[in-house]
Amino acid sequence: MNERWKKMDEQDWIIRELDQLFDSSRDYKQKALLKAAADLIKEQETRKEQLQGELDGTLWSPGNWGN
Repeated sequence: MNERWKKMDEQDWIIRELDQLFDSSRDYKQKALLKAAADLIKEQETRKEQLQGELDGTLWSPGNWGN
């Protein structure tokens, strides 16, 4: 299995688990922590993809090939 897909599956699983815990929780502070954790994981993945795209663009830029 492709490593990237494996990580996406793991991320999806974690988000689903956090969402289930959020739905079953009755404590406001716990719900806030669970939501923040899920949001952080999603944001980290977004930033990772953006940085990968930036790196790919830099490496494949013909202007940088002679450097």
